[in-house]
Amino acid sequence: MDVNQTIDTFTSFFREHDHQQIPSSSLVPPPGDPVLFTTSGMHPLTRYIEGRPHPLGRRLTGLQRCLRTTDLDETGDDSHLTVFQMLGSWSLGDYDGPQSLRWGHELLTGGLGVNPGLLYATVFGGDGQVGPDVGSQRTWTELGVPVELTSGEENWWSNGPTGPCGPDSEIFVWTGQQPPSGSPMTDDRWVELWNHVTMRYRRLDDGSLIPLDQPSVDTGMGLERLLMVLQGRRSVFDTDIFRPWRSELPGLWQLDERTLRITSDHLRAGIAIIGDGVLPSSTGRGYVLRRLLRRVLTLLWRDDSSRSVGDLPTVLIEHTLDRFGQGTEVGLVRGVLGGEQRRFGELLVRGRKVLGQLKSPGRLTETDLRYLHETHGLPPELVTELLTGQQVTIDR
Repeated sequence: MDVNQTIDTFTSFFREHDHQQIPSSSLVPPPGDPVLFTTSGMHPLTRYIEGRPHPLGRRLTGLQRCLRTTDLDETGDDSHLTVFQMLGSWSLGDYDGPQSLRWGHELLTGGLGVNPGLLYATVFGGDGQVGPDVGSQRTWTELGVPVELTSGEENWWSNGPTGPCGPDSEIFVWTGQQPPSGSPMTDDRWVELWNHVTMRYRRLDDGSLIPLDQPSVDTGMGLERLLMVLQGRRSVFDTDIFRPWRSELPGLWQLDERTLRITSDHLRAGIAIIGDGVLPSSTGRGYVLRRLLRRVLTLLWRDDSSRSVGDLPTVLIEHTLDRFGQGTEVGLVRGVLGGEQRRFGELLVRGRKVLGQLKSPGRLTETDLRYLHETHGLPPELVTELLTGQQVTIDR
């Protein structure tokens, strides 16, 4: 299945089960929301999960663009992305968690054609406040899927330190070349594919839990990971979503595989952020955008200072804006990318002057790095990778 067939198969399945399809919301949450970016499919639905009636009813499905910065250090591996799309289904006080799991198994092994022998599930095993999720455990056993109970917060989902929360059941798929072995907790070739959360509680400021007036079910499955499985690819970067990037970037810049992945991911994320109206700045959402773009420039200029994001093919900007349903003009995006590149280049010039004034520019202390960062805005990775042009020893 290609990306469009996959999306249609997912949403059609839930529409056939009386779910109404909702549009994707912006990466920028509404005013008053303390979160920088939309990080999950349920984020725009929080007020409805808390009990407010949704205008389209109690059963919903959709595809939501999301952005997470918690996995930046893992970006470039086979399965992590900064910006991605989340397929989701929701029951707002309607059906329960076991029903959601049964439908999920039916869709995966039926319409999407995943081999049932490659599935494994994990279930909340209980803690000092809430007992084990026996309903989910029983459902997986009835469906013939191996199930593992976990301890602590491994299968507990929350939207923050307070607010709606509850036990979840995660569906994993085997990605190894050999027959499945071990379990999701013992072998990382089991990749998490789909999370089903039963929102039963609200966590208060003191850490205690009270039952929600309206228990709900929230599910989320990363589209890119699903495509990796359905298309038999080694990584999310080998799926058809990234085909234009794989086609265009190698002819523009000669990059090793990991650098190609990070560059594709960060530029794609930057375009999506700009597409939702965010501009580079020194704080908040704008700083996230700035950090992503400057990380790309650091990687590009490490080997060749003549490389420019201004050379980014228009087709990649158009493809990204279209994928995330954004109507922003290509010229605006290109202008933001170019402006940030100019500012970063000017920072490098100033930085080299500052670095040259230090007593021992080739040997820096943690205090030096902190001074360069806090006073001159030079992040440590910039100092060690770009500014010196030589090996820097850090005294710790």
